[in-house]
Amino acid sequence: MHPVLLKTFGGLSRAYYFRNFVFGLIFPAFFIFIKSQSGSGELSGDSGLPFTFIGVMVISSFLYPYARFVYESIVGFIMGENVFFVNAGFMLVVKMLTMFLCWGFSIFIAPLGLAWLYYHHTKAGDTQ
Repeated sequence: MHPVLLKTFGGLSRAYYFRNFVFGLIFPAFFIFIKSQSGSGELSGDSGLPFTFIGVMVISSFLYPYARFVYESIVGFIMGENVFFVNAGFMLVVKMLTMFLCWGFSIFIAPLGLAWLYYHHTKAGDTQ
């Protein structure tokens, strides 16, 4: 694999990427489920999900771990080591909302994470 790709797309640990990738699949699964319940059995074409939307879902799902990395880095920087005790239901709603926003905007957020990973691994001198 090319060193630039290793420093960017290979910059996250496999466990972190896989975990977030699986959580990112919640949203395409939800959209496909909703479409399948709408009466039309097709998932693509005129009566189903548009091919462009399917493409966006695929790209968003693959970029979601990098977008989540950016989000968690920013929140970690702002919050530090502080711990807040809140209602579990409220926290789950907030967590799902932030996950959806990271997934939905991953096309715009992930390049920041990829750039940071490239910079970090270039500066460190390793290719992982």
